Amino acid sequence: MNMPRVLIVDDNLMNLELVSFLLEADGIEVVSVPDAHSALRDIRSFQPELILMDIQLPDIDGLTLTRQLKADPSTRHMAVVAFTAYAMKGDEARMLEAGCDGYIAKPIEIGSFTKTIRNHLAKNRSHT
Repeated sequence: MNMPRVLIVDDNLMNLELVSFLLEADGIEVVSVPDAHSALRDIRSFQPELILMDIQLPDIDGLTLTRQLKADPSTRHMAVVAFTAYAMKGDEARMLEAGCDGYIAKPIEIGSFTKTIRNHLAKNRSHT
């Protein structure tokens, strides 16, 4: 079976480096980008199974990008997991309403992070 593919969209370089390192060490192929425009550029060629989506991005916010991806028949099958420090009441529901398939809060729990990603990948594979 091919390695799972995850696209990380986050404008924080330290988050990109840490999450990329953890996922690659767990046998997951990763492409990381700092903004929505880069994600749109790379998504078609990389074809990720899962997109780890920061919500607060410098150009198009992550929820707007998620809505665009879920509206497009060529990308709607890709799981989108919100990856954000937003932890206010109602934020998770707002993210799910926008089309996110899950939610991971920052800062991450390093010990369980890759297991959480693997669970999201497995769930997405069972739905496609």
